[in-house]
Amino acid sequence: MASNGNGEFSFAGKGTARSVLPKIQTQKKQNGICHDDSSAPVKAQTIDELHSLQKKKSAPTTPIKGSQQGGFATISEEERQKQQLQSISASLASLTRETGPKVVRGDPARLTETPKASHVSHFHVPTISVSDSSLKFTHVLYNLSPAELYEQAIKYEKGSFIASSGALATLSGAKTGRSPRDKRVVKDESAKDELWWGKGSPNIEMDEETFLVNRERAVDYLNSLDKVFVNDQFLNWDPQNRIKVRIVSARAYHSLFMHNMCIRATPEELENFGTPDFTIYNAGQFPCNRYTHYMTSSTSIDLNLARREMVILGTQYAGEMKKGLFSVMHYLMPKRQILSLHSGCNIGKDGDVALFFGLSGTGKTTLSTDHNRYLIGDDEHCWGENGVSNIEGGCYAKCIDLSREKEPDIWNAIKFGTVLENVVFDEHTREVDYTDKSVTENTRASYPIEYIPNARIPCVGPHPKNVILLACDAFGVLPPVSKLNLAQTMYHFISGYTALVAGTEEGVKEPQATFSACFGAAFIMLHPTKYAAMLAEKMQKHGATGWLVNTGWSGGRYGYGNRIKLPYTRKIIDAIHSGSLFKTNYKKTEVFGLEIPTEVEGVPSEIMDPINTWGDKHAYKDTLLKLAGLFKNNFATFTNYKIGEDNKLTEEILAAGPSF
Repeated sequence: MASNGNGEFSFAGKGTARSVLPKIQTQKKQNGICHDDSSAPVKAQTIDELHSLQKKKSAPTTPIKGSQQGGFATISEEERQKQQLQSISASLASLTRETGPKVVRGDPARLTETPKASHVSHFHVPTISVSDSSLKFTHVLYNLSPAELYEQAIKYEKGSFIASSGALATLSGAKTGRSPRDKRVVKDESAKDELWWGKGSPNIEMDEETFLVNRERAVDYLNSLDKVFVNDQFLNWDPQNRIKVRIVSARAYHSLFMHNMCIRATPEELENFGTPDFTIYNAGQFPCNRYTHYMTSSTSIDLNLARREMVILGTQYAGEMKKGLFSVMHYLMPKRQILSLHSGCNIGKDGDVALFFGLSGTGKTTLSTDHNRYLIGDDEHCWGENGVSNIEGGCYAKCIDLSREKEPDIWNAIKFGTVLENVVFDEHTREVDYTDKSVTENTRASYPIEYIPNARIPCVGPHPKNVILLACDAFGVLPPVSKLNLAQTMYHFISGYTALVAGTEEGVKEPQATFSACFGAAFIMLHPTKYAAMLAEKMQKHGATGWLVNTGWSGGRYGYGNRIKLPYTRKIIDAIHSGSLFKTNYKKTEVFGLEIPTEVEGVPSEIMDPINTWGDKHAYKDTLLKLAGLFKNNFATFTNYKIGEDNKLTEEILAAGPSF
């Protein structure tokens, strides 16, 4: 099958030799793509094998008695319902046919009467499922409640079960993590100049025509189904800058996931929802066509910023929707002079707000979750003229090795309404074994933010007082805490450093430095220095202070030293919140030029300067210079981008890096 360039395809004859098929056109691979959250494919050859990984014993069965309750809210005003259905029909419109399907609200399994379509009322519902859009109704399950989505998932989606906690346990298929190398962004005339392209960028280009081919494939697939799920929701708790999003999906699991992760609309808000600002077409069960230009696998996640649309093919991992919308916010919000941030955020009882940045394993979730403070959000935020606001309406927590003792808030949030992805449970009791990695290590829980007892609702706060950059330094040479000036804050924000521990059965290996620009390189759309400049401008305007906190090793690198004790790190964070770190004495370190306090209450003074804890001072200096070199090599990617008048800002940021 080949494209004629107009979105139409022709088929080769049956006798065509395999060798004459055109070579798959793929884009050149780019290096430096951030891979956080991605994971290896599931080791299963069939769907049944995949389902067998989910359970511990024999195939579990979920007892369902009685008939399913049909129930979703009907809007009393006939005209408003008609307009709503016409809007959904327009979202599902084929671009080649220029019309949308005939849509009707309701589960086809529950409807016994002839439904009314949005714009044609004299058709009867076909008795069989066909893909001819001129004959077939598309049934829309619109903004269902969690209970209704549970019923849909358990009845129609193999691999969906109710866990003993009341959560919905389900499977994401062969992909159990994001696929950053399969994410594409349309490079049109506007995006060509606005977005960050090239080395280190997460943005892999595609053209408009290819996007439309994939969009048509997704829409045709969704329209061929008996029913689709539609969520109309919001992003950003700041009412002046919220974004209306529509998610069209084929699985109840995806609908419940986005119900949790986006901001839930009231019935009154839904009545006046109108046309969405952005639409996701999640046809993840259906693969992309490998013979389509730019495709390198059967998976493709495509963003078209001009059309305000996203298409998902070939992956059912729900996190693609969440992070796709985050990428969109990284594009839309800066246009409004609002800074989008991959961070945690909490607020004290006196109204002092702190932002927490950090890659996986740095303690961002642990340290931003504080029973003495209110949680504004755990992952995605905006900083605008009114202060900070959470982008999302829920949390997406890692579940591997989860325990009630270590993370009670997350443990208690896993209840009815929560989605549990790819976990393993006992086939009889349905109790989840969070240590089991049979399906994946990237097990996850998605739940509404109000499931956290100290969540601040609405999820907004005043301007931040402290900006905390977390790094788990496995080299053991960064201080436990450093106060940063604005230029240093920008340098370390752009660097986004942490170090991965590389321990194996064969012995301890060298730690691996990891850099992710703005602590979220996989999701940013503009050049990192643009976000950094906005961060510095807002910090300066509102008097915020930057801090670099090492939650990693002291007294030697991994395998020789010891990890800094969590109670010590908590004491440091408490001192930042209280303001006591402003009242102590500081001294400057060599190479990195960091200002470190000489003492923090409750923390041994000797560990404040890392050189004190190393027995071999020569080894310390060698390791310090090695890490500084890694910083410099990483930052070379950004030095050719000029910002500020006469390029002074770029030079100032460079000067804030290590010097040796």
